[in-house]
Amino acid sequence: MNGESAGPPATRHDSSSHNRTASPNEELAQITSLEALKVALGDLESCALKHTASNMVFSDGNPGARLMIIGDVPGREEDRVGLPLVGTAGQLFDRMLASIGLTRADVYIAPLIPWRPPGNRTPTSEEMDMLLPWLHRHIQLADPAFVMVLGGGAAKAVIPGAGSILKIRGKWAAIDFGDGKERQVMASLHPEYLLRSPAQKRLAWADLLALAGKLL
Repeated sequence: MNGESAGPPATRHDSSSHNRTASPNEELAQITSLEALKVALGDLESCALKHTASNMVFSDGNPGARLMIIGDVPGREEDRVGLPLVGTAGQLFDRMLASIGLTRADVYIAPLIPWRPPGNRTPTSEEMDMLLPWLHRHIQLADPAFVMVLGGGAAKAVIPGAGSILKIRGKWAAIDFGDGKERQVMASLHPEYLLRSPAQKRLAWADLLALAGKLL
């Protein structure tokens, strides 16, 4: 014995209780509206893309629509305007919607990620790992019955195991984005690709007809 009186037993802190830092997914789960999600994204200082882009591209159209369309990574025009699917590709997209009797007011549109990477480069795996959970939460909150994903890059990010866009386009898959609800998802060709490869518009038309059949 050293003669010192024993103090009270040390308090044990359980790291799994109130002192534990919430994971990003848990923090996202606490966001319960699209407006709150937009505000939280705007405050996401840890994403370097936010600091190089001109504008955040969050969404366009009707948040209550049965159909959500996910475009690819924002390009120069999207970055300039702050809206998805604009410019020449956006005009083609509008005509594609019109061909099955829809307008932007009938659908809800969001980009794969909310900021344009510098020089239109492909997002890094680290950037996608950070931002994909935000897209999943976006889908959960918008709660569409159907999701159409435009472009190969977006399809590979959104659809598990997706291969070439020309092989998977036009096929429906039931996907759970983390809320226990399966939604019908189809990949199709991006309008930007169709501008470069107009012969493929027949494939996009077939996809639109399949989509229209689901929406009836």
